[in-house]
Amino acid sequence: MRGLGSSATIRLGVLAGLNRISGMLLDRLSIFRLCVELEGHPDNAAPSSFGGFTVVRDRIVQHFNVSSGLYFVLLIPGFEIETPAARKILPAKISRVAAVESCGNACAIAAAFASGEYEKLRGAFVDQLHQPFRTRLIPILPRVIAAAEKAGALGAFLSGSGSTICAVTVRSARKIALAMQNAAKLKSARVIITTADNRGMQIKH
Repeated sequence: MRGLGSSATIRLGVLAGLNRISGMLLDRLSIFRLCVELEGHPDNAAPSSFGGFTVVRDRIVQHFNVSSGLYFVLLIPGFEIETPAARKILPAKISRVAAVESCGNACAIAAAFASGEYEKLRGAFVDQLHQPFRTRLIPILPRVIAAAEKAGALGAFLSGSGSTICAVTVRSARKIALAMQNAAKLKSARVIITTADNRGMQIKH
């Protein structure tokens, strides 16, 4: 509904709770794999399970800790986006040029997080796979991204299928948050400034 992986988090919480009740029969990886089966894809299940920055190929997970000096500025509009509608709006085919550019940017993002060289994230969030099409559902997207980057963000992007828009920065988080709010021009929008959780799933005793 807001592009923050809530469905995977809820499923993971239920699985962890059931595992605790049944005597902790499953390890973290097994719970993750069950969550993927329920969710249908691993992109939200992996970071919810393991924390930090994760790269998943099939069910092979690579995990990298994220510095506490990297901030995520989340603009959360008051309206929701239905995931089926957000998927339906995507084209069945894209050009080879768009695919190559998006693949290169995805690799650059993974490399920046793996190395901790976050300044190399600049320009890597340009997307040709879903954002240009989902702008029809979220018209504020281009101007909020532009405002965030002008205010000093390393980059900004649509979180999942939306409606949340996320900016990444190592400085001036509050300035960026204000710029995003002003660009959105939505009274219902709220902003959260947060950092990454590198622990993932935790069971409180």
